[in-house]
Amino acid sequence: MKSLLAVLSLIALPVMAAEPTLYGRYEYIALPEIGGQVLKAKMDTGALTASLSARDIETFKRDGEDWVRFRLGTKDASNQVYEHKIARISKIKTRSEEDEDDNEVAAPTKRPVVDLELCLGNVKRTVEVNLTDRSSFNYPLLIGAKALREFGAAVNPARRFTADKPDC
Repeated sequence: MKSLLAVLSLIALPVMAAEPTLYGRYEYIALPEIGGQVLKAKMDTGALTASLSARDIETFKRDGEDWVRFRLGTKDASNQVYEHKIARISKIKTRSEEDEDDNEVAAPTKRPVVDLELCLGNVKRTVEVNLTDRSSFNYPLLIGAKALREFGAAVNPARRFTADKPDC
């Protein structure tokens, strides 16, 4: 009887696994820890980590731990300064480093990574977000593959803003 139950439970596992939530290529995401800001985000399966547009990024020590202070780097951002404990430092390859014809060896860019709460639709998750100046990009927030997994998300690039406005 136990072996029959074990076999039945193995057969049922794929059915019981949660289906991912389908989002569009662009979605609105709220940042509860950054003044409740709601930003347009690009859902990018080709990026590993999430990136938030920040300016005046400065690392410092507090009680022997690494911290970062920054301002939000969006067009309509206030001058509010935010401080967060650094989770780690990421090393990001630039696109030119991936070009096979480029013989120059460039050092990877180092960026502070913080753990931030993000709200997508009515789902809130804490994800790793690296801080960098994205002011030259259309979307101040990029959601990479790690964050997409945290949200149980799949992306349909033909759709936009499929989730409701953030409500966490």
